[in-house]
Amino acid sequence: MTKPSNDKLDQLVADARRTSEQREKDYRAIALKMYPHICGRCCREFNRENLHELTVHHRDHNHSNNPSDGSNWELLCMYCHDNEHQRQLEARQGNTSAESKSAGATFNPFDDLKSRLGGKGKPDG
Repeated sequence: MTKPSNDKLDQLVADARRTSEQREKDYRAIALKMYPHICGRCCREFNRENLHELTVHHRDHNHSNNPSDGSNWELLCMYCHDNEHQRQLEARQGNTSAESKSAGATFNPFDDLKSRLGGKGKPDG
């Protein structure tokens, strides 16, 4: 028995990856020329040595939407970029289930703060 050839599929996947990587290089290069090398969230500045840590984030999360004016892009450090995508993922997961919406934190560390302060309000200090 011979295994069916996946050459066409492998070639298609390789071409798609190469095209995606080239498109990413193109819009990243444009965005780096267009915007100051500063993270849009944490305001960390980047220079030649650490510029590889600065990423291009698509505001609408559509990597094919690359207008030449850069209106769908913002520069984020890799940490803020990961955080942004994690927040989006959690928001989507939270919006799909009624259970996850109601399941919030139940402990409030400040519940008895007023009684701990003796009902005085702000402590002197």
